[in-house]
Amino acid sequence: MKYTKEEIRRICKEENIRYIRMQFTDIMGMLKNVEIPITRLEDALDNSVMFDGSSIEGFVRIYEADMFLHPDLDTFLVLAWEDNSYGKVARFICDVYRPGHEGKHEPFEGDPRGVLKRNLEKMKEKGYSAFNVGVEPEFFLFKLDSKGKPTLEFNDNGGYFDISPIDSAEDCRRDIVLALQNIGFTIEAAHHEVSSGQHEINFKFDSAVEACDNVQTFKLVVKNIARRHGLHATFMPKPIEGINGSGMHVNCSLVTKDGANAFYDEKTKNGLSATAIQWISGIIAHAKGFCFITNPIVNSYKRIVPGFEAPCYISWSDSNRSTMIRIPAARGMKTRTEIRSVDVASNPYLAISAILNAGLDGIDGNCKEVGPIYEDLFHASREEREALGVYSLPASLEEAIEEFKRDSLMQEAVGGHITEKLIEAKQQEWNEYRRHVSDWEIQRYLERY
Repeated sequence: MKYTKEEIRRICKEENIRYIRMQFTDIMGMLKNVEIPITRLEDALDNSVMFDGSSIEGFVRIYEADMFLHPDLDTFLVLAWEDNSYGKVARFICDVYRPGHEGKHEPFEGDPRGVLKRNLEKMKEKGYSAFNVGVEPEFFLFKLDSKGKPTLEFNDNGGYFDISPIDSAEDCRRDIVLALQNIGFTIEAAHHEVSSGQHEINFKFDSAVEACDNVQTFKLVVKNIARRHGLHATFMPKPIEGINGSGMHVNCSLVTKDGANAFYDEKTKNGLSATAIQWISGIIAHAKGFCFITNPIVNSYKRIVPGFEAPCYISWSDSNRSTMIRIPAARGMKTRTEIRSVDVASNPYLAISAILNAGLDGIDGNCKEVGPIYEDLFHASREEREALGVYSLPASLEEAIEEFKRDSLMQEAVGGHITEKLIEAKQQEWNEYRRHVSDWEIQRYLERY
């Protein structure tokens, strides 16, 4: 929805808004905010709310700490799910700026939302008017203990599409859907997923920035509503060994300047345009490089392993669910690529930036054209897969870091600042994990050796 400053002032007065949350996302994908009283609304509208950037991981050093939040007025929202006993709360999603020359503010190169906007401008220069994105985020619900801490105890033992009483989280999921609808989400489906305690709620696609904003808002709502039901919602990709993990399939398509779907061609056998094939080839060419962005934590690589439906083989098909990229059956304006390797721990702004750049590189003709795979890759040997030209995604965060270092286009997609800070942070994460002695090691080796 489009808002003017005057409309925002009017709504705040009519709704008796008492607090404003100035939200932004750090490079790790964590949603942050600075909360201000309504008396500072004019400061917010004038882009003069400041915060200490040195306190945010991956932002700036202590001697260059002052940063400014520029609210996107169209993201103004009354937070209907909040506890209003202290007064109603509204929010803006903000872009992050830093002090510039002559008192002007300059976009901060480490702001993930700003990075995506920059990449979308590059896309428009290539002749496309929009990048439509729809996501399918999955999550687990676990019980809380007597102290309110998360456990690994499932709230239910349901399976795919189960209903109550087997799916005992049905009421919680329904309340999440209602809360999302109350703030403007168009919900397409909500259901129990394959694993016990696992759920999926799908909402309508949007243009890229808005879709990423929606992911961040979605996560916030899910966690808050789950808490009210005495549950903990987690978007950790693989919290439990031996069962399916949580992904975030990304459905996307490019729109031409005349409003057509660039991926559709009614004259071809499968309805896919030459542009779509080039796009897919670009994503496959850079899949190892962008895995660091789309699967950013140690635990991500516990999900993309054989045997649990998660795609770990770099390939595509218009029907085969064992491939990394699937083409859903809908055609016309609904033609899209479904990238199934992305997980819910990823920073959506950076993940979409990486995917967009990879696909555009294919469209530019810089990547070898790749054909579809119809064999069941889950049951093929490594030799059989490689004979088909199919290789695996990185098997660990360490491998993903090295692949990212070799892919200059993916580094360009997120920018020099984020490249440096992410590699530094994730190398430290991997080193800490590598030094950790796990319960599995103790149980396996302590007595034996």
